[in-house]
Amino acid sequence: MAWGWNATCYQIINPGIRHWFPKHHQGVIGFVRHNKVRVVAGAPVCNKSELPAITEAFEQEARNAGERVCYFGAEQRLEKLFDTSADHSMVLLGAQPTWELQRWEKIFEHHASLRAQLHRAWNKGVWVGEWGVHQASRNPVLEQCLQEWLATRRLPPLRFLVEPETLGRLFDRRVFVAQRGKQVVGFIVASPVPQRNGWLIEQIIRGHNAPNGTAELMVYWTAQALRHSGSDFMTLGLAPLSRNAAIPQTTNPLWLQATLAAVRAHGRRFYNFDGLDSFKAKFRPHSWDPVYAIANTPTFTPRTLYSIASAFSAGSPLVLLLRAVAGAIRTEWQWAVHREKNR
Repeated sequence: MAWGWNATCYQIINPGIRHWFPKHHQGVIGFVRHNKVRVVAGAPVCNKSELPAITEAFEQEARNAGERVCYFGAEQRLEKLFDTSADHSMVLLGAQPTWELQRWEKIFEHHASLRAQLHRAWNKGVWVGEWGVHQASRNPVLEQCLQEWLATRRLPPLRFLVEPETLGRLFDRRVFVAQRGKQVVGFIVASPVPQRNGWLIEQIIRGHNAPNGTAELMVYWTAQALRHSGSDFMTLGLAPLSRNAAIPQTTNPLWLQATLAAVRAHGRRFYNFDGLDSFKAKFRPHSWDPVYAIANTPTFTPRTLYSIASAFSAGSPLVLLLRAVAGAIRTEWQWAVHREKNR
């Protein structure tokens, strides 16, 4: 993992992700298979100089097996490698906010609204500390906090690059825990990005008793701890369909632009794209880096998009959607019954 440069590099150790090792080069690719498409978690973890050879070997093996390849969550290195390739197509997914940690404190010095968010949690007695891997790994209190957070989600748990079950595979990750007195009210899981001397904030989890400002306080304290330990870089990860990034999506195929516009307009009930984007933007990122999906086909097809959706749903996206709709109906029915009883 020492060659990891893409922000997603450490996520390939998450449950359900396969690993491919090239025969003649040093590196590893994490991927899942769906609908005869190998959906790669970000990019190969390897020396930059070996990136062309490793991607070619991986794609050739996929072709021999009658499969295609899509690199989901690719950043600048892969974008530059395939930018002029007639055999590859590229679509913009959104952007990820990044910070230079040595300049982190100045953001709060210049923005009173951010300081106010921190004080909302501090005034409620919330404090944040780091737990060692041995203490945090499969910790039942953290697991309970995670389940409380999952219960508030409008979709069933997603997988792949948003896998919630990370506490059993921490390894070199760092865990920062928010407590109110002795009660755990939230935690952050940070994953290393070695080649950038930095970290991806992979999970921000709030329990049901977390006061307002807890998430902001955890991010602030985590960044401070990473900065004091000598790290340079931090990202909160991809903000899909980000508007704050001010990166035009007009280069995407028209059918994809229409699909993503419909998802944003009608999928808000299940996934709050704008809310996630706004939360990440409130910390005034030093930059917004574009994030892509790159397919080894001349045009980006609906089949590839469906395979990506299958990777996150760990199966049929349609079944996931039906489960989400059923859950929403059940919740609304329970609310209606509760209101009727309290009349």
